[in-house]
Amino acid sequence: MKIAFVFPGQGSQTVGMLDAWADSPVVQHAIGVANQALGQDLGALIAQGPDTDLNLTTNTQPAMLLSAVAMFNAWLDAGGPIPDLVAGHSLGEYSALTAAGVLDLSDAVKLVRIRANAMQDAVPVGVGAMAAVLNLDDAQIKDVCSLAAQGQVVEPVNFNAPGQIVIAGHKEAVERACEIAKSAGARRAMLLPVSAPFHSSLLQPAAQILEHALDQIELHSPRIPILNNVDVEMPVEIDLIKSALVRQAWHPVRWVETIQTMRAQGVTHIVECGPGKVLSGLVKRIDKELTVLSITDPSSLEQTLNSLKN
Repeated sequence: MKIAFVFPGQGSQTVGMLDAWADSPVVQHAIGVANQALGQDLGALIAQGPDTDLNLTTNTQPAMLLSAVAMFNAWLDAGGPIPDLVAGHSLGEYSALTAAGVLDLSDAVKLVRIRANAMQDAVPVGVGAMAAVLNLDDAQIKDVCSLAAQGQVVEPVNFNAPGQIVIAGHKEAVERACEIAKSAGARRAMLLPVSAPFHSSLLQPAAQILEHALDQIELHSPRIPILNNVDVEMPVEIDLIKSALVRQAWHPVRWVETIQTMRAQGVTHIVECGPGKVLSGLVKRIDKELTVLSITDPSSLEQTLNSLKN
């Protein structure tokens, strides 16, 4: 048995996502660390909302990271085995880096807030867009984007599962791409309710801000191998880890290749750690032979622990 943990990104957040952990000292300690680091009662926002505030990118990113890392700490506190490998989808890569000891939690929540603000500020609201396209392969999507661009930017940015790809760029170009995709046989091509064209080349200005922020904090060598999104590689040198994070902001999330690489590394069990079960569904679509488990509350933690023991 070889175990990998994966951490979800933006979009899985819900008000009350840590309510079930009210009796966990480990989770409550993590909330306190994040609150102090940000100078904000992030725990109260997660518990009480409103969801309009929680769904603001500047709050969503630290809230999701805190929740995922807190659950991972609860896993270790319960005697769960340290995974052989970790990875995260987009923002989730920062949760994975924190779980692997590369980032301290207090630095991580501050860093992802800077990242969130930089990504939001890179493209004015309404100028960019993202859309999910179903039932076209990678080559078809690239052709669709080429036809739709017409001097603007539209690119594949999330390779989430076979036949499930997200595109992003200028809003008009994304809308053109959706129409072309439907004509090419896409089952669905729909705009997503997001405030910026994440992971597109329009986000390159955010990378410079992120690079400066990374230079201000201390990163440590990973205690657990971490597979990154942008290169699908596992660097251990700090400079290479930083470089991958900077480029990740404006390059595609290669999730299909990430899971395939885990399988090639001998991974047999993948545990999604954090709110929601989005990644669990994607992993099952990518490779039906993998055993997929999840940790979202103390009950599912116990079930996962028992499954791995058996």
